[in-house]
Amino acid sequence: MIFGPLVVAAIVLLGLLFSPFKINRINKTTERQAATSLSPNVLKGEAIKKAALSHKEYVPFFGSSEFSRFDVTHPSVLATKYDRNYQPFLMGAPGTQSLTHYFQMQSINKELTNRKAIVVISPQWFVKKGTDPKAFSFYFSTLQAANFLLTQKGTYTEQVAAKRLLSMPSGHANDQVASALQRVADGKKITKFDRFYLKNLYHMARQEDRLFSSIRLSNNDEKVEKQAKDLPAKDDSKAIEKEAIRQGKEDTTNNDFGIKNDFYKRRLSKKINKFKNFEKDFNYTESPEFADFQMVLNQFAEDHTNVMFIIPPVNEKWAKYTGLSQSMLDGFSMKIKYQLQSQGFNNIVDLSQDGAKPYFMQDTIHLGWTGWLDVDKHIQPFIKDKQPKPNYKMDNKFYSHKWQFLNPDDLSSYK
Repeated sequence: MIFGPLVVAAIVLLGLLFSPFKINRINKTTERQAATSLSPNVLKGEAIKKAALSHKEYVPFFGSSEFSRFDVTHPSVLATKYDRNYQPFLMGAPGTQSLTHYFQMQSINKELTNRKAIVVISPQWFVKKGTDPKAFSFYFSTLQAANFLLTQKGTYTEQVAAKRLLSMPSGHANDQVASALQRVADGKKITKFDRFYLKNLYHMARQEDRLFSSIRLSNNDEKVEKQAKDLPAKDDSKAIEKEAIRQGKEDTTNNDFGIKNDFYKRRLSKKINKFKNFEKDFNYTESPEFADFQMVLNQFAEDHTNVMFIIPPVNEKWAKYTGLSQSMLDGFSMKIKYQLQSQGFNNIVDLSQDGAKPYFMQDTIHLGWTGWLDVDKHIQPFIKDKQPKPNYKMDNKFYSHKWQFLNPDDLSSYK
């Protein structure tokens, strides 16, 4: 009477996980909710992403914590309010960086092929040690590992990715997976036993994803709808800007940095003196993140994805207070644009000089009221209008240690 139901439940669950039949719990409501959920299970899984992106209306937006700031001009709010012919599918959250994006892209390559995408590049990703292993592990899954290994084509990028994964604790969570990763890193094919093992591992993980990913889904629909109500009835940039400025003024009254009141009160006010010159030695121009970013670029090129890149600024008042070097930030923008443009990624919106504009930033590093509106003026026509096919010319030199730690002042002599 006590253990019987538990045993039956366990048997039923195992039967579902190992069932050869496809389980599908994904419907339009789930897809819409997932588009703004920022849920880890969406990023780690594949079922919801594949289902949503199979519809042309959803456009993948890759980024990180900036997506969680749902103010009146957030891309998802504007698209919802004005019933645009596209809806951002937010594929980022606090802690997601290039390495996370590369591995989550592997399950949606078909959905990215000949499509458009938006990427927000945070300079803060490019620290000297690169991706935080704990943050990466939080967004990585067995499903991603198995899928990556089963779809190998023997490319140099895959070798780099396997080595990078093996440098993380996540790459050693399963001995058989780690062994297969080492073979890929060495430029070898996985064994027949590896493939047999990984197929079963992938099938079980995929069934679990289909069963449970929609259950653990965060819901930000109310946040989006609440902000959308404050927008003017017509999609008019001047009227929207007026409302954005009004909200910006109203929400930044308790500090001199133009930072949103609740963020300043909760995160900064009690220790504000500690931040004085705190960032004077920060450097975003030397980092292994440049090589991780190259993996993402190579995947976009392989999928023929037409991408627009957004380089946001840092709040200028905050940067001056913390001692963050503007010349260093300029060097970062110069270096990342060189990596992009020299390989044919020419749709770049560089906002790095706009950190002093009123209400452009919501806090210290995240776009805010007028900032998102400025971004929207670039994103909307890029998505709406037909774009020329990109002509990418990829170069593996951007994986090198020399490039990762190259001083931007030496760009002119870099070959």
